[in-house]
Amino acid sequence: MPIQHPFLKLPLVIATQLALISLSVNAEDKTAVETDLERIEVIGKYTVNETIDTATGLGLTLLETPQSVSVITAQRIADQAFSSINEVVSQTVGLSAKQVDSTRNTFSARGFDIDKYQLDGVPMAWSLAGDSGETITDVVIYERIEVVRGATGLLTGAGDPSASINLVRKHATATDLTGSVHAGIASWNTQFVTADIATALTAEGQVRARVVAKKEAGDSFMQMASEDKTVIYGVIDADLTDSTLLSVGSSYQDNQPKGSTWGGLAAWFTDGTATRWDRSVTSAADWTYWQSTNANTFANLVHNFSRGWQAKISLNQNKNTADTKLLYVYGSLDQQTGIGLAPWPYKSSGFSRQNSLDLQLKGDFDLFNLNHEFVVGALKSKQQAQTDTFLQTSTLVGVGNFYQWDGRYPEPTFAKSGVRQEDVETEQDGIYAATRLTLRDDVKLIAGGRLSSWQREGFSWGTDTNFGDNRVFVPYAGLMYQVAPDHHFYISQTEIFKPQNARDVTGNYIEPVTGTNRELGLKSAMLEGALQTSFALFMVQQDNLAQNTNVPFPDRPIEMIYAAADGVKSKGFELEVNGQINDVWKLSAGYSQFKAEDAAGKEVNTDHPRKKLNLFTTLDLAQVAPGLEIGGGISWEGAQFSGVGVKTLRQDAFSLVNLMARYQFAEQFSVQLNVDNLFDETYYSQIGFFEQYGYGRPRNFSLGLTYQF
Repeated sequence: MPIQHPFLKLPLVIATQLALISLSVNAEDKTAVETDLERIEVIGKYTVNETIDTATGLGLTLLETPQSVSVITAQRIADQAFSSINEVVSQTVGLSAKQVDSTRNTFSARGFDIDKYQLDGVPMAWSLAGDSGETITDVVIYERIEVVRGATGLLTGAGDPSASINLVRKHATATDLTGSVHAGIASWNTQFVTADIATALTAEGQVRARVVAKKEAGDSFMQMASEDKTVIYGVIDADLTDSTLLSVGSSYQDNQPKGSTWGGLAAWFTDGTATRWDRSVTSAADWTYWQSTNANTFANLVHNFSRGWQAKISLNQNKNTADTKLLYVYGSLDQQTGIGLAPWPYKSSGFSRQNSLDLQLKGDFDLFNLNHEFVVGALKSKQQAQTDTFLQTSTLVGVGNFYQWDGRYPEPTFAKSGVRQEDVETEQDGIYAATRLTLRDDVKLIAGGRLSSWQREGFSWGTDTNFGDNRVFVPYAGLMYQVAPDHHFYISQTEIFKPQNARDVTGNYIEPVTGTNRELGLKSAMLEGALQTSFALFMVQQDNLAQNTNVPFPDRPIEMIYAAADGVKSKGFELEVNGQINDVWKLSAGYSQFKAEDAAGKEVNTDHPRKKLNLFTTLDLAQVAPGLEIGGGISWEGAQFSGVGVKTLRQDAFSLVNLMARYQFAEQFSVQLNVDNLFDETYYSQIGFFEQYGYGRPRNFSLGLTYQF
């Protein structure tokens, strides 16, 4: 599938001054009260004592889950002024983000790509590298973002044993009119405004509503590029009974960028030496765009039975569209004349639509005078994707001297009607079950599995597409030992399989990946749960992993040939500390490190950083300067490289320093300043993609005013 989609320069501001919620529904007895529909208790600004379903479906707390889990809370999102998902990923322990071009990003963990995403725990399919704008989705509509590292095949089915990202929507919990308005400016002429309003719709508060809207527009550090983004979200939460909650809602994001890039900058001169472009240089033309929309409609029904059992039904429809007019500039150029790059104009229109149904039943039971938990669930989803391209009907004009490139490349004429290049349908079904058995009061065993089917049919870019697997069993096992109150030792093994969309030199799709994740760790909670720590040792094994040969197909220079690698192993460790140390000090810190090689000892996925450090902390200076809070952090990535032989592009280790300051100058008003990349570090946002590269953002700022009521 070719590369499609708009240049979205990552906005720097977010107005998500939101509060974590607690949904409590009275049931018929005390046990039901203890298992609320979705109980989330704030125990620290950067931590929550929550039960999550992202890993096991059993509704366990972070301490009880035998895998590495990170939660990016609303407070963390606000403090660092995160705007899009790729910004969150880049600041999450053990995760990295690479920007393919102005619209598409790829995410990775433990040396492998992340391809598993969920909305409120329901698996959702994204297009290739997020080419319908998924990876630039704004986070303003989400309450928090959960990341489970390792294999999560029990709930998500097909995918890499890297990580799963669960986006948890905001909900309507307020029974009084409450909300906030946030507006401001940022670098490159960016302006933004956000409104987040919630209220009850009935006198007793049984029916509540919440609306979130955001508008942002501005330019970019790259020439010609601009962004225009609109986000709107609405949800109604209704207590049908004391034990039944119905949630219905819809979200929509519209991206209308201009000057969009398709790919990056040429990395090599014809003599084999590396290019060194200025960060403002772009390969886009002044007529290019990569427009996209993301629309989601959902309905969730949760019912609490007596004795702690709960049933949940989730319906989702997700539709993404993309309309592009792009220019791909590729090849190598002469160092003296600047000549040698070739153009590929491209126009397309496409969509992907996924409908899914998720059923889940969970609860606890007594056996041998001990209490145990059980969950069973089923998921069925169908995704349809179509792409039309429009043939160029005018004469192709050469790029000429790229040193003089200013984007004024002649806009080509395209055919009025499109040619269907892709029409595929992907179905995924799964039935899963898991139980947590109490062997002793301090020893818990989790065991379960999923029976998965994944099939894709249709045609894609000149190739018949018919591949997948039926009734693949994916086991899950974990053992937790409470060595002391609030200190849990665990060991777990999870598996996963993944059909691949990569083709070998013969043009055939490479067989599915099979993978296993083994993990050994210790989780602790201190200061009554306000500060949480975790340490994990992991080993990931994969067979049949597609590896980029960096050689394009002769008839299609935008598609690379891949080769399968067996015996791929990734070994490493992760350390994370999150929470509130005292009334004035919040901290989020984590370090990850791994080594990934194939059976012959050759490194794989070398463009994924092997070492990564994330640190962010804030101090409330109310005792010294009432209303003032300051913060700062550092994001460090180790060296990485891509390519072969003399054409190897290397990124040295680099650090990005970020600062923030918030001043509450009145009861309802505050102002916040964020500065990212304080020392204006020059670094690559991606390396080696089709022998190209891109730059990360230079030093930038955002300044916003918030009114809360």
